Amino acid sequence: MSNGVPAPQELSDSDAKLWAMLAHLSGIIIAVIGPLIIMLVFGPRSAFVKNQSTEALNFQITLVIAMVISFILTFVVIGAFLIPIVAIFGLVFMIIGGIKAYGGEEYRYPITLRLVK
Repeated sequence: MSNGVPAPQELSDSDAKLWAMLAHLSGIIIAVIGPLIIMLVFGPRSAFVKNQSTEALNFQITLVIAMVISFILTFVVIGAFLIPIVAIFGLVFMIIGGIKAYGGEEYRYPITLRLVK
C-alpha cells in the first residue's frame, strides 16, 4: 500500500477465465471497446486476462482495418463479397477464442496484427 491506494486484488482462476472469455466475446457487440476496457480494468489483476484481452483487442483492430478496406473495395464490387466473409471469420474466431479462454487456454488468433503489446 503506497500513497494510500491499495494494490489491486488478484483475480481467482474462475474469474480470470470468465473475464478472458468476455474479452473475446465482447468484440461481437462492442468491437474494440470491450477488450480495451477489460484489459485496462482487469489486466493488472491477472496475467491471463491481460494476455487474452490484449490478443482480443489486436484481433478487433485487425477486423476494423479489414472492414474499412472491404468497404472501400465495394466501389469495385469485390468488397460486397469481402464484408460478409470478414464478419463471419471474425465471429467464428471470437467464439473459438472465448471457448478456449474459458477453458483456461491461451488463444492466439490467426492473421492478426499485434499492434498492442
